[in-house]
Amino acid sequence: MGKIAFVFPGQGSQAVGMGKELAGFHEEAAAIIRQADEVLGESLSQLMFEGPQEQLTLTTNTQPALLTVSTAILEILKQHGIRPDYTAGHSLGEYSALVAAGAMSFADAVYAVRKRGEYMEEAVPNGEGAMAAILGMDPALLRDATTEVTAEGHPVQIANMNSKQQIVISGTKTGVELASQKAKENGAKRAIPLRVSGPFHSSLMQPAAEKFRAVLEGIEIRNPQIPVIANVTADVVADSADIREKLVQQLYSPVLWYPSVERMVELGVDTVVEIGPGKVLAGLMKSIAPGVKTYAIYDEATLQDTIAKLRGEG
Repeated sequence: MGKIAFVFPGQGSQAVGMGKELAGFHEEAAAIIRQADEVLGESLSQLMFEGPQEQLTLTTNTQPALLTVSTAILEILKQHGIRPDYTAGHSLGEYSALVAAGAMSFADAVYAVRKRGEYMEEAVPNGEGAMAAILGMDPALLRDATTEVTAEGHPVQIANMNSKQQIVISGTKTGVELASQKAKENGAKRAIPLRVSGPFHSSLMQPAAEKFRAVLEGIEIRNPQIPVIANVTADVVADSADIREKLVQQLYSPVLWYPSVERMVELGVDTVVEIGPGKVLAGLMKSIAPGVKTYAIYDEATLQDTIAKLRGEG
């Protein structure tokens, strides 16, 4: 019998209206969304359901909103008795994975990611940092290009290894521009600047990481009941102290996404369910592990369809 992994998206998957339909159909989903409003002391739900989009896209709002919708869907799956063998999340999604694995309470996680978003926003003044997706380039050659540009005094590094064909770089605006140029000269198909508010997963996030450490030390992190694959190592993390340390490192380290998926496949995973708005991770699965059955749950129709298929009824 193959194993199931639940995976959770990160920033970029948010959309106005997220979670609204599911909250209307399922009381357990509505309860999670109300809890987020209570913890944050404001109406995150109104922002999620009605927008405006530019407010929802602010890092400080996006992070708790994505965690909330993912956890709301998770609660519905729990009611149906559907549980994963492994969990993983892309960047911010790692917090949803930790909630799913019982390592963190939802209330603590939603408080933590709001703080995480605030510190990430504060770390680098808007417009000074940048990120870009580099398509169709050998990861080792791209690493060489970023190392050269950083040595010239413009910090830039690999931020997300999304798939072998799509690697994101992050750093100062000049660093990202120079490394993008170098990448194209060395065979990259395209370099696409990303619309983000800061140079996430780069060394420029170290000040944010140090401030964030204090937040993580103030909340309870337990040993997970379900193995979690950590972004920083692309391997199972099983100890609460280790989880805390990896979450601090995650802010300035690359998200090893495709190596994480490859690790899950090695561990016997043959079914992956993306839980949260959109289907970005499900899309990446096609190029990372095309043989793995992949589903994405983001509304009532995809929820019912996925439940039926997982139960062998669909």
